[in-house]
Amino acid sequence: MKYILIITLIIMFVPPVRRFVFQLLVGRQLVKEQKRQAEAFSKRREGEIRVEKRPTKNTEPPYRGGEYVDYEEVK
Repeated sequence: MKYILIITLIIMFVPPVRRFVFQLLVGRQLVKEQKRQAEAFSKRREGEIRVEKRPTKNTEPPYRGGEYVDYEEVK
């Protein structure tokens, strides 16, 4: 009977304790990051268009392979 009571108490209290510890360790960082992202998003006005430049291409031609070598079948 004693073991059944202990198992029941563990099942009842472990998940709330685990959630509380998670909130203490990780929850604050999540809230801070969400606030930071909200501030960054709100800086842009609705409908604003932002165009980023593409990187410039190299002036060198792309590599097209090596020299042609005649194939001779060896028997």
